[in-house]
Amino acid sequence: MGIFGKIFTWWDGATIGTHWWSKRVGGEHVGTDAEGNKYYRSKGKDGPNTGSYTQKERRWVIYNGINDASRVPSEWHGWLHGAFDDVPESNLPPAKIWEADYTPNATGSADAYLPKGALERGGKRAATDGDYEAWAPEG
Repeated sequence: MGIFGKIFTWWDGATIGTHWWSKRVGGEHVGTDAEGNKYYRSKGKDGPNTGSYTQKERRWVIYNGINDASRVPSEWHGWLHGAFDDVPESNLPPAKIWEADYTPNATGSADAYLPKGALERGGKRAATDGDYEAWAPEG
């Protein structure tokens, strides 16, 4: 995406302001996941309160492609929300044989799950015993 797209879009990657803040001003790159998403943090002010509050550490992600929160792996989700302080890459257990690879959220796409009877599949549902009768007003 070019510079024009970065100025006016927020749903694909990050805006220019977020890139600028992440790379130049206050962001410390702490890691990248298997999807290519980059994780940053900015340290809060250390020591006693300076003013009415002490700024906390902020953590954020810059997505590699479209912004979709389901693309953040669980270990990085925990780090983003402050469940633990260490970067997940430093203390991840080896992958288990039953763990599945990431699959994107298909809602609203051609690959979305459509159960039997869905309007997009023709809207025909299987008849059941004691099938219902549609209500009709008397009159």
